[in-house]
Amino acid sequence: MRTTLRALAALAIIATVVAGCGSAEEDPVDDTATPMGHTYISTEVVGDKIPGGGPMTLTFTDGRISASSGCNSAGGTVDLSNHVLHTSPLAGTLMACPGDRANADAWQSTFLESDPTWRLDGDRLTLTGKSVTIHLTDKKIVSPDKPLIGTEWVVTSLLTPDAQVRSTALDQASPTLTIGEGGTVSGTAGCNRMTGTSGVGPGESVTFAIATTEMMCPPEVMEVEQDVLRALDGKTTATVDADTLTLRNDNGYGLVLRAR
Repeated sequence: MRTTLRALAALAIIATVVAGCGSAEEDPVDDTATPMGHTYISTEVVGDKIPGGGPMTLTFTDGRISASSGCNSAGGTVDLSNHVLHTSPLAGTLMACPGDRANADAWQSTFLESDPTWRLDGDRLTLTGKSVTIHLTDKKIVSPDKPLIGTEWVVTSLLTPDAQVRSTALDQASPTLTIGEGGTVSGTAGCNRMTGTSGVGPGESVTFAIATTEMMCPPEVMEVEQDVLRALDGKTTATVDADTLTLRNDNGYGLVLRAR
């Protein structure tokens, strides 16, 4: 009997040591890490699903958040103190979306403005609300940067000196831009075909010289085209983030484009 008790005691000690070693080897979550300066894309939604399927994309920059869940984009200020995501009321674009995606904006605002908690574990961000938990992954992992040269880019938003504009006319016109090897430029400005040259300079500098055909289209399409050509008139700053290219011209105009 004594032998049996001794054996059981020894096994208990071994189990305690092994358990202690196992917990010591686990990597603790870095509580000083922050999602600020990163963009995340949802990879799993537990609970009420995103109408239309999403995904949700969140960008954290300089104390602000921008969000899109398949329809309009919205943004506002954000406070991440105490691992609670607290936003101001989000202001967004007002484009109509078809089918279930029409309800994505309301779903997004309800979730983000409910003060969900957040947890960052490496490249994985988890937001937990009252009835929904969203798992997101850094966009750099989900969608690595596309090359500036050789990619066909489609304009999704227009940048003016005062605002970022998205409209039905822009979506229907679908202006495109491709910078080829050797600096050639091709695409459409919305109505007319574009040809020309580009000079890719140091850093993020790209200078355009663009010519177009001279067709006439409906006024709303021609207005889109004028803004596209203003953005591509001369020197720009080009920034690629995963599948998104942002061009900002020294004249205050610019484009947000998505890789096709």
